[in-house]
Amino acid sequence: MKRNHVRGIVLNTILNSVLSAVFGATLAFALPPQQADAGTQTKAADAAQANGVTVHENIVYATVNGTELHLDLFEPPDRGSQTRPAILLLHGGGWTSFDKSTMRKLGEFFAQSGFVAVAADYRLFNAKDSVNRWPAQLDDVQRAVRWVRANAAKYGVNPERLGVFGHSAGAQLASLLGMEDTRDNSDPALAKYSSRVQAVVDASGPTDFTTDHDADGDAFLSSFLGGDFATHPELWREASPVFHVAKGNAAFLILHGTKDQDVPISQAQELYDKLKAAKVKASFVKFDDGHVFESPDARRELAIQSRDFFFQYLAGSK
Repeated sequence: MKRNHVRGIVLNTILNSVLSAVFGATLAFALPPQQADAGTQTKAADAAQANGVTVHENIVYATVNGTELHLDLFEPPDRGSQTRPAILLLHGGGWTSFDKSTMRKLGEFFAQSGFVAVAADYRLFNAKDSVNRWPAQLDDVQRAVRWVRANAAKYGVNPERLGVFGHSAGAQLASLLGMEDTRDNSDPALAKYSSRVQAVVDASGPTDFTTDHDADGDAFLSSFLGGDFATHPELWREASPVFHVAKGNAAFLILHGTKDQDVPISQAQELYDKLKAAKVKASFVKFDDGHVFESPDARRELAIQSRDFFFQYLAGSK
């Protein structure tokens, strides 16, 4: 990654959040959490309800060391007697900021398309106090997947058809959900449920922490991962999706901007090349855009590509 890339993921996402306030007429995934106040959430829920989407907000899906983890669930119109595929939505923010509210529009979009969408929080790393180091975030999103399966009957979900969409840091987590089995299986209520998903959309995700070193990025990752690269390279590899590629991985759609200043497109290319070499079903779509897909055309195309990919691999047809 380029110089100061990790810090850039955090800072530039905040700087570009205003530009990402509306994903065309369909979705947004970079609104800062402070803009999603109670009044805004109520209006958004009312709007979703008017479109036939039922929104369940702030469901507690786990409590870890006294911290409640929440998710928002979006049910599609006309549920009927049929179960639906589900899509977990994971926000970006450099593993240190933002929350599930940034994925609301995308959740509504997928629900209107017939999926059950689930936007989940995960524990954020506090660099000052070194709280919630990696792999806390992976443990949490694996819990979220298993919670969806455990509650599949209640929300009309087909537990065998689960996908995940992640942006930026959320895409790194999403990729690992399509590759790795459950790491922390200490919760007896979830012990029998798999945390693996069947389809992954990686939008602007970092994939290899072992390359393109720079001082600021290495300092952050050393703290976040719990060891510097020279002494503990295994920690950096374990957090890097490219080192988990295997024939049994989920199907992948990789979406990346050629003008991404935070996560260079070479990261996406490396993941794609390794997936194809392992004979994993994978597609790679390049956008003439930046890290947060600023243009309305790019955002609409990202939404359509993601929807059609999930139709193909979760619903069985486009």
